[in-house]
Amino acid sequence: MASPVHPRQLAFVLPHEESLTRDNFLEGPANAAALALIDAWPEWPNRTTMLVGSEGSGKSHLAAIWAEQSGARSIAAHALTPANVPGALATGALVVEDLRAGDFDERALFHLLNLAREDAAFVLMTSRIPPSALEVELRDLRSRLRALPTVSLLPPDDQLFRALIVKFCADRQLAVDEAVVGYLANRIERSYAAARETVELLDREALRLGRPITRAFAAEVLRGKS
Repeated sequence: MASPVHPRQLAFVLPHEESLTRDNFLEGPANAAALALIDAWPEWPNRTTMLVGSEGSGKSHLAAIWAEQSGARSIAAHALTPANVPGALATGALVVEDLRAGDFDERALFHLLNLAREDAAFVLMTSRIPPSALEVELRDLRSRLRALPTVSLLPPDDQLFRALIVKFCADRQLAVDEAVVGYLANRIERSYAAARETVELLDREALRLGRPITRAFAAEVLRGKS
C-alpha cells in the first residue's frame, strides 16, 4: 500500500505597509548626505538634484519625506510623456522615481528639465546608477544629466545594517532577538536588498512551517537557500 502523501502547507503572506515617514527613517553615515539634502530644502543650491543608490538604500523613503514637505507629486520615470509633463510639475515640485537606461522617454525628460528651469520648479530624481553612467541618445539631455548634482547613498555600516534587519522584521511584525539579528548581520551580504530579501524569506518559511524565528531556525533557512 502506498504511503499517504502529506500536502505541503502553503504560506499566505499578507501585504504589509512600510512606513515612509521622517521619524521612521534610519539614519547613519551611509545616508547622512542624502538626508541633509532633504532637510535643507528649499535652500537647495540647484533646484534639480538626483539621489543615487542601490536597491533598497532608502531613495524612495527620502523622496517620500521630501514630497510630504514640498507638496511634490511623484511619477515613475518610465511613465513620463511629453504630454503629462506640465501636469506633473503643476505643484512646482516633482519626484521622478527610478531613472533607468532605456526605460524612459528621453524627449519627455528633456522637456521636463527645461520646463522645470523655466518655472523655477524643484525636481528630485532617483536612480540606481549615476547620471554619467546612463546611456542616453539625445545629446542635449545627456549633457544636462551629467551636469546634475548628485547625492549618493552608500552601503550600510554594521550599526545601520543591524538596524535595517530589525526594522524589516518590525514592518512584518516579526519578533526576533539579538541572537537572530547578530547571526544574520554576520552571514548575509551587507546590502539593503539582501537584508530585505532575507527577512521576507524567514517570514515566509516561519509562516509555512509554523515555527518561531530563532537563531537555529535562521541558520536552517539560510543553509537551505545556499
